[in-house]
Amino acid sequence: MGVVVAQDAHTIEAVAQVAQEGLVEPVLYGLRELIRPIWDAASGGRALPEVIAADDEDACVAAAISDARRGQLELVMKGKLETGALMKAVVNRETGIRVSDHMSLIAMMESPYYHKVFAITDVGLMTYPELEQKKDILLNAVAVFHRLGVPEPKVGVLAAVEKANAKMPDSMDAASLKNLYRQGELSGCVVEGPISYDLCVDKEAAQIKEFHSPVAGDADILLVPNIVAGNLLAKSLTCTGGAKTCGVVSGAQIPVIVTSRAATAEDKYMSIVLAAVLSQGPREENAK
Repeated sequence: MGVVVAQDAHTIEAVAQVAQEGLVEPVLYGLRELIRPIWDAASGGRALPEVIAADDEDACVAAAISDARRGQLELVMKGKLETGALMKAVVNRETGIRVSDHMSLIAMMESPYYHKVFAITDVGLMTYPELEQKKDILLNAVAVFHRLGVPEPKVGVLAAVEKANAKMPDSMDAASLKNLYRQGELSGCVVEGPISYDLCVDKEAAQIKEFHSPVAGDADILLVPNIVAGNLLAKSLTCTGGAKTCGVVSGAQIPVIVTSRAATAEDKYMSIVLAAVLSQGPREENAK
């Protein structure tokens, strides 16, 4: 795992833990003199991993993405830098590691009020996606669930209503995605939409509203209409709903971890665990 601009305490704490558990072999990109004291404080005496010396942020990013492209890394994690700085290099069509035209950030959620782990997407990359982009976001999330051993994840395409309404574009997109599913263009999943959040996660609410769908009350993936909805939903669940979360970017040759710099060490630890699981198996096709 390549850790880009690794001189960050919460990041190193999480990396040291997963390294000690044998889940990853870290490669740290950054300034050795800043990384070493943080590592020594967090690792309990474990030897410092390989450090790729880089004087500044741009050099760290360039070195890590180059190594990933050449197959030297199986996952990449952001350290002390902005998400945009890393993603700009990831999506570069000439030197990056993208395989999908539209990459997306998937937040896995564990709520005390729901019976299984589920995902919200996209919560951090695509701002106001159009229909074709939403299709790719959906397929990225489905691919993640297939890697996790869920052969046919249930997808709820969220909207404020359960019927397509021309005055509510999000509901129209949701209906279009369901039609694509019915026509066989979206396989390996079950797609429902438009569908409200409560119907996705609450069987009783679906029964009261007489909404019949295999997705109702049992959704695996919640496809939000835009980044604002995704951000609000994920943060509401974690900040006031008692949920735990981790996340990964899908659509690249390898998993990319871009947790917030303010995220706890636990959030970063679980994101690394998720990415490590997803990294098992063959790499994606060469970047477009």
